[in-house]
Amino acid sequence: MPHLSIREATPADIPTIARFVRALAEFEKLAHEAVGTEPDFHAAIFGSPQRAGCLVAEVGGEPAAIALYHWTFSTFLAKPGRWLEDLWVEPQFRRRGIAKALFARLATDTLAEGGGRLAWNVLDWNTPAIATYDAMGAQALKEWITRRLSGDALKSLAVEAT
Repeated sequence: MPHLSIREATPADIPTIARFVRALAEFEKLAHEAVGTEPDFHAAIFGSPQRAGCLVAEVGGEPAAIALYHWTFSTFLAKPGRWLEDLWVEPQFRRRGIAKALFARLATDTLAEGGGRLAWNVLDWNTPAIATYDAMGAQALKEWITRRLSGDALKSLAVEAT
């Protein structure tokens, strides 16, 4: 396999990031929810304040994968952490250890920042990903149920507060 390199994204990566996020949304059957634009990603990753970060994995200089994350805070640990929002490996680069290498880099960076957790969601039908995560030692938090407010429900609740 050609050389794998992992680096922080640069502004020149924005088109690739947007394309990979759209590909992930299609894979997850959620393309209708993927409305972020290149300017949106640029503002989130390179704006002030910075809202997200992104690692880019390249194989032989070709973009192969991304790991888009943001920072969290655990009150129980009283430490920062990272939330992996999106991980995408292009189909032709799968099963080469790229996802695990991205996780290793995220873990290293999290610890270097004094962090105590790296967390993410996975769809229950994505068994190849679940197997990869289990092999890395990730714990399934089955007692936790993710909840989300977005769109009209978010706007409605915000209006109630005024």
